[in-house]
Amino acid sequence: MATEGNNLSEYDKSSIPNAKEFRFGIVVSEWNEKVTEGLFQGAFETLKEHGVLEKKIVRWNVPGSFELTYGCKKMQETYDMLDGIIAIGSVIQGETKHFDFVCQGVSNGITQLNVNSDTPVIFCVLTDNNMQQALDRSGGKHGNKGTEAAIAAIKMAQLRKESRF
Repeated sequence: MATEGNNLSEYDKSSIPNAKEFRFGIVVSEWNEKVTEGLFQGAFETLKEHGVLEKKIVRWNVPGSFELTYGCKKMQETYDMLDGIIAIGSVIQGETKHFDFVCQGVSNGITQLNVNSDTPVIFCVLTDNNMQQALDRSGGKHGNKGTEAAIAAIKMAQLRKESRF
């Protein structure tokens, strides 16, 4: 878990494979847009920084985090040449159990996509207690989980590529 003074988005850039030949999809929840746009920017810029051409990154929006599973599934079906997909969302605790159901549903759904498909789907869904925690993890004092998701996507795309030989 990110803690104050510990930026989890800091990493050794030289240890990341060159991603210039990879293609990625990003599915972004429109709910909590200020947070999800920050996560998207972190992921998008990190992919480009590691060689991915802008034209090799496709973005789709879905209404909320619960819909990420369907959006990622359709992206897998539509773009079979993608090397990885990043699912970006933000669920903030409220006064009801809705938070629990959405978090459980999206995490199980993305797990199933990874089990049933050859295209890895990276879980970049913040599940925070309040908006400030989400902002702190989407470009604030704790870094950007979108950056971390992009690094995971590159590493998984490389693993996918190497496993084909």
